[in-house]
Amino acid sequence: MTVHFIGAGPGAADLITLRGRDLIARSPVCLFAGSLIPREMLAWCPPGARIVDTAPLDLDAILAEMAAATAAGQDVARLHSGDLSVWSAMGEQLRRLDAAGIPYTVTPGVPAFAAAAATLARELTLPEVAQSVVLTRTSGRASAMPPGETLAAFGATGATLAIHLSIHVVDRVVAELTPFYGAGCPVAVVFRASWPDERVIRATLGTLAAEVAAARLERTALILVGSALASHDFRESALYSAGYDRRFRPGAP
Repeated sequence: MTVHFIGAGPGAADLITLRGRDLIARSPVCLFAGSLIPREMLAWCPPGARIVDTAPLDLDAILAEMAAATAAGQDVARLHSGDLSVWSAMGEQLRRLDAAGIPYTVTPGVPAFAAAAATLARELTLPEVAQSVVLTRTSGRASAMPPGETLAAFGATGATLAIHLSIHVVDRVVAELTPFYGAGCPVAVVFRASWPDERVIRATLGTLAAEVAAARLERTALILVGSALASHDFRESALYSAGYDRRFRPGAP
């Protein structure tokens, strides 16, 4: 039997892959992160499924659920918010499953930064403005940042920054990035992207801290920083230029 790790997306129940939905529908056991997964997804579980909220469980208890299901010949749908490739704590679970000889699959999901960019209706990489997106965070209780991965180091690149799990230290974010981006740099905060109670703050680095304080945002918010958030006079990409000779449009004049 197999444990299926599924990226359940940022919040809206319909922002999940068809593969993820189908795996939920045929797995007799569902483990989900209760504080982050929309309850509507649980309606896809088959009748009589064992549904376990893992929010109050430690790693040993979660793996015990997986091992018990495997021993009973049952597949498991393991739901994590967003995409599994970043900040999902999937890696430590896979390591345990490898040691136990329990098979698994991984199905990707829509990440929070993509949902936030969609809410803002902005492309995060614009020609000659920004061509890189850095997904990062600040140190927290769960894990510290490696020494070289600082906001200042990433800020020096001028890339678009998607800063997770850091709204509670917004003053620090502003202080560390202002020397590189300037106080006038556009910033957006998206709280609970794609959820019904989604909220958006559009600001600059200079006004961000005050606006976050006024909105009383303390968690589950993504901070986006960079010129691409407000650029309108950028050069158009050559990709769709009439004179651009490319594989699927050869011989353009």
